[in-house]
Amino acid sequence: MVALLSFCSFLAPVSSTSVLAATPEVAREYATDGTVVNVVNAVYMLMMGLSPVVWGPMSEVYGRRRVNQVTAVLFCGCSIGTALAPNLAAFFVFRVLTAFEGTAFILVGSACIGDIYRPTERATALGWFLSGTLIGPALGPFIGGIIVTYTSWRVIFWLQTGLSGLAALFTFTPLLPETIYHRKVDDLEGYSPRQKLTVLWRMVNPVRVLRLFVYPNLIAASLASSAVIWNMYSLLTPIRYVLNPRFDLTTPMQSGLFYLAPGTGYLVGTLVGGRYADHVVKRWIRRRDGVRVPEDRLRSALPFMGVVIPACVLIYGWGIEKEAGGIPLAVVTLFVQGVAQLFCFPSLNTYCLDVMQGRGAEVIAGNYFVRYLFACAATACVLPAVEAIGVGWFSTITALFLIVSTAATQATIWWGKGWRERVDRWRRARRLAEQTVARKELGCRANGA
Repeated sequence: MVALLSFCSFLAPVSSTSVLAATPEVAREYATDGTVVNVVNAVYMLMMGLSPVVWGPMSEVYGRRRVNQVTAVLFCGCSIGTALAPNLAAFFVFRVLTAFEGTAFILVGSACIGDIYRPTERATALGWFLSGTLIGPALGPFIGGIIVTYTSWRVIFWLQTGLSGLAALFTFTPLLPETIYHRKVDDLEGYSPRQKLTVLWRMVNPVRVLRLFVYPNLIAASLASSAVIWNMYSLLTPIRYVLNPRFDLTTPMQSGLFYLAPGTGYLVGTLVGGRYADHVVKRWIRRRDGVRVPEDRLRSALPFMGVVIPACVLIYGWGIEKEAGGIPLAVVTLFVQGVAQLFCFPSLNTYCLDVMQGRGAEVIAGNYFVRYLFACAATACVLPAVEAIGVGWFSTITALFLIVSTAATQATIWWGKGWRERVDRWRRARRLAEQTVARKELGCRANGA
């Protein structure tokens, strides 16, 4: 089941980057330039950020399986539309719709793992699941590079159509069963149609997701995830524009080979990253005499987010800027930070599930909402920034962002439990006050009658 969820989650991220290697070809066909096509890719990332606040609550109400089925069919249909797009406007619309549907696989898959795995096993399962979401962005440009070297860029989206059609078939088989133990829509039996609409809107209102950010620890976890995803897309987006002139590469396939370095790193990280996070949790449970504190999980991400990835980013950026180290330096740094990212994401995602039991899809939706907004910003600004200040200084900004996020994660380890308890007390007090006011109003109406 985890393997199938990982395959489904592979689709939207691979689509986000597969067109990168074909950017000049797409721009030429639609009589525009690469900057405009990259803006389309940035809006794709924006929609990947916005859609979780819709699909997250929906999966709590109607079930994980139903949301997966609907979005898989729509994703396949929009992929066909992208492949056939006759002009830039149609290409833009279908790309955006594809992004809106595709993110559901990622957040619903994470929620499914939260439904069926114990806390001490979740990070390992999430590590395998997230391999699809991370290998996708790295493998996409390589696949796209091969395709545009030998045939039309539209074949990229026909391949995407075939893969998404296969995923859609999987969602209708027993291989992907329902994992949520209780669908909220089942509570509405006996309600009038008007009452159902009112309650349903309250259940699926996207604001439900955003309200979770009253918890400072969730803000910190989202910031940390965003720093790592910013780093990923700010590296992957400009490879063809940055490395082709630096190393005198002449074809999309040659630059596409560079994407295999982080992709291989993600695959290697899958084998150890999640397991290491669970190992750290178990070690701290023993230290605390059997007591599990969710914040202990974050300790596994600190050295990788605060030291390994920033160091790789700086070495990569300034190596390219100063023309030092050649191809081996670029490949090694891309690979090492690919491994390091798989020590960060399982820990951060699992922490969100641990602290919000029963609202797994919503808390993951909130995390992905913030995460992909930063991915959108990275995709949109990286090329203009590199042209304005150079690869070295842009990499320095990225490294500082990662270090600040690591500091926020460390603060969560120290004070996160207190933050959670304080917000829980405030919410209980507020709920009690609202109930008291409601009872008084009912009493006044009864006396008036």
